[in-house]
Amino acid sequence: MYKNIFKPVIDWLIALMALIILVPVFLVVSFIIKVDSSGPVFFRQERLGKNGRIFKIYKFRSMRTEISSKVTETLAESDPRITYVGKIIRKTSIDELPQIINILKGEMSFIGPRPPLTYYPKKYEEYTEFEKKRFEVKPGISGLAAVKCREIHDWNLNIPIDVEYVNTLSPAIDIRLFMISLTAFFRTDNIYSR
Repeated sequence: MYKNIFKPVIDWLIALMALIILVPVFLVVSFIIKVDSSGPVFFRQERLGKNGRIFKIYKFRSMRTEISSKVTETLAESDPRITYVGKIIRKTSIDELPQIINILKGEMSFIGPRPPLTYYPKKYEEYTEFEKKRFEVKPGISGLAAVKCREIHDWNLNIPIDVEYVNTLSPAIDIRLFMISLTAFFRTDNIYSR
């Protein structure tokens, strides 16, 4: 009942309040992105969601517009494709804030496995039954793997941790992970940009 009813409602209410509170931040970040480089404010990219459903994740654009959407997430800070403002918003994880929109659309949750690219590390059909367990819940802005293994950027290594989260999902775990993520969100170790 929690997973299918209460969790989505709680996510939606918190996301709505967060979006209202963060309107000034959205406006300021949007303005400096437009001033810094040409192109749209938001970057949209196809990801795998619950039950392997494809959706488009929202982020503040941190790279130049000529960059293909088929680019892996883990980039060196010195990568010339990242804009000046992009370096700042990626380092502080501010680029992830638009995913609140995905939550309001019912595509994501605050806490859950990070959504992989539709083709990386593999297509949904190529996952084993054990691996597909991670897709039984909505993907999250943060999650157990993001908190537990900050330096691991290998989806395959994170899968057992994601499955562990799905198998032990409870309000207590979500609250704990939410609080840890909230305190870490604006730190510079950036555990979310994946």
